[in-house]
Amino acid sequence: MSKRRKANIEITVVGHVDRALKQLKKKIEREGVVRDMKRTVYFEPATQKRRKRLVRAIKLNLMRMINQGLIKK
Repeated sequence: MSKRRKANIEITVVGHVDRALKQLKKKIEREGVVRDMKRTVYFEPATQKRRKRLVRAIKLNLMRMINQGLIKK
């Protein structure tokens, strides 16, 4: 199993700390840091990993089709 090395996440705080914290949370969410951490906390069988990957792919494809106008909500 290969481990991907994530880039460092940097946010410069100029004004409000609350705004910077919100930006940091968004960047962490986009990078998938929390998801990766949760994945390493407990053992997950290969069948569950495949099922989650498949469900995630189906959802992404469905959202793409909705955004392209191929499917109406």
